[in-house]
Amino acid sequence: MAIIKTVLPEDAAGEVAEIYKQAKNTIGFIPNSFILLSANPLILRQQWEYIGSMFQHKTINNELTAAIRMLVSQTTGCDYCIDMNAGMLINNFSWTIEQVKAARDNYLNSPFQDKDKALLGLVLKAVKNSNSVNAEDIASVRKHGWSDGDIFDVVTYGAKMVSTDILINAFKVEHE
Repeated sequence: MAIIKTVLPEDAAGEVAEIYKQAKNTIGFIPNSFILLSANPLILRQQWEYIGSMFQHKTINNELTAAIRMLVSQTTGCDYCIDMNAGMLINNFSWTIEQVKAARDNYLNSPFQDKDKALLGLVLKAVKNSNSVNAEDIASVRKHGWSDGDIFDVVTYGAKMVSTDILINAFKVEHE
């Protein structure tokens, strides 16, 4: 599963068991990425709460966040997350394999509307080179109707995805 000691679902107790139960009820299974976070139950809880907040976001939908996760993970070389989120896009949002490939080649080829592509492009720019983001980039995304809160939320989400990818890669999390 990983090269550090983690808590497997069958061995989980207390808060870790409760979070695993919630994850299974919400997404249908307990991802190995969650099992990795059991090495520190506080981090596991914080990550689960954060993911829950994004699942319930009022303006940013789950399809867009799955694409963000997939494309950010592409920049970090996290095959685990690329594959998991591509699978979500295909299985939960009816993307074709061709649409996934096209989006991975260039986010502008994704099946999103221009409004969502603008937000996606900003996140990718921020995670590739955060110093390159400027006021014009923010203004451009605002013109598509996104609020500063939305912009902050997705860039935060992209940044958190980078840290998750680093952990998954460093601790050699295996695919389910």
